[in-house]
Amino acid sequence: MTRPTLSAEQQRVFELIEGTRKHVFVTGRAGTGKSTLLNHLSWNTEKQLVISAPTGVAALNVGGQTIHSLFRLPIGVIADHTIEQNGDVRKLLNTIDTLVIDEVSMVNADLMDAMDRSLRQARQRPLEAFGGVQVVLFGDPYQLAPVPGDGDERAYFADHYRSMWFFDAKVWEETELEIVELTEIHRQHDDDFKFMLNAVRFGMVTKEIADALNSTGARSPAPDTAITLATRNDAVNRINQTALGKLPGRVLSAKAEISGDFGGRTYPADVNLELKVGAQVMFLRNDADQRWVNGTVGTVTKIDSTVWVEVDGEVHEVDPVAWEKYRYSYAPESKQLSKEVIGEFTQFPLRLAWAVTIHKSQGQTYDEAVVDLGARVFSPGQTYVALSRLTSLEGLYLTRPLRPSDIIVDQNVLNFMRSRSRGAAETPGPTPSL
Repeated sequence: MTRPTLSAEQQRVFELIEGTRKHVFVTGRAGTGKSTLLNHLSWNTEKQLVISAPTGVAALNVGGQTIHSLFRLPIGVIADHTIEQNGDVRKLLNTIDTLVIDEVSMVNADLMDAMDRSLRQARQRPLEAFGGVQVVLFGDPYQLAPVPGDGDERAYFADHYRSMWFFDAKVWEETELEIVELTEIHRQHDDDFKFMLNAVRFGMVTKEIADALNSTGARSPAPDTAITLATRNDAVNRINQTALGKLPGRVLSAKAEISGDFGGRTYPADVNLELKVGAQVMFLRNDADQRWVNGTVGTVTKIDSTVWVEVDGEVHEVDPVAWEKYRYSYAPESKQLSKEVIGEFTQFPLRLAWAVTIHKSQGQTYDEAVVDLGARVFSPGQTYVALSRLTSLEGLYLTRPLRPSDIIVDQNVLNFMRSRSRGAAETPGPTPSL
């Protein structure tokens, strides 16, 4: 499989990470190639590098390990409780040169400080941030926010931190975090649409921008092939099951094979995948032969021991694939970090795709989509994530007009990015209104 080459901008960031010990936060708007850069780093670094992420699915997507599993941390607020470490964890944490955290916007401040304390403790460097390990963060706080816990957890954060966000962790009060904002957008090519998305990202939507989005999105009906991006799981399940039920023929199902230590409630694909000929499906993995990528939408044409899917007029035979769950460990004989497979989940890399949640559409690209914001948008960045999946304004269909309450930007994010960023984030100038 040929790996995408880096742009000059991405190459400069790679050299910054590889050639220095600086703590770096790589951010940027949707479609600027953060995932491409992370993939390149993991394959080309000469450092002892460990990749982690806050959730199981995010870790699987980047071939890493969850933060809690890597550090053996308890779930929930850790606060000033003692961090217990056995010999294996200490050895592992002592071999790391660079710790990469993907989807860092979902990491709360307490967890960031717990990682700092764990590394200081294991490496016996109590006065050095992260015990001397270089920390590289990837993510966009304008897209995904940390999930608040129960009332007691929220009260704890209110008393101890400026906010729940990773950037308000106490460790950043004593060490520098260099923000690098990727600015070259690879998903959209229309400058007007890029400008509109930027306005949504920063919460600076004018009446003119809203009118343009709403008038384009009001066209109906949407093409049959357009995927619906919805705020809620129940809406997605209802749309997919209704559409599947309308197709003739019987439902055929494929059950996933799960082996080893692949525990957890969230899997990378359906445990029981139900399909019919004619079903609209989305691929969940890049193809080694580049016939499709993660997010490609196609139509099932035949089901046997394998599944045939038509993509852009060409029919491909699709085999089950294995998602591997990794664990990092220390090999004393080589004094090297190693990454071992501890579990596998094998299933066809497909899911029904008449609809998908906005959250699960993260990182995907669509030529056309129906954006269903439901009764209300309930988290910051949700509208931006949905709209920014599209390659052009012409592919947008809205189930209802955008309202001012749909454009939610967390003030903590605005304050942080404006005060700390040296990148080229260009905020649109117009006065906000909708």
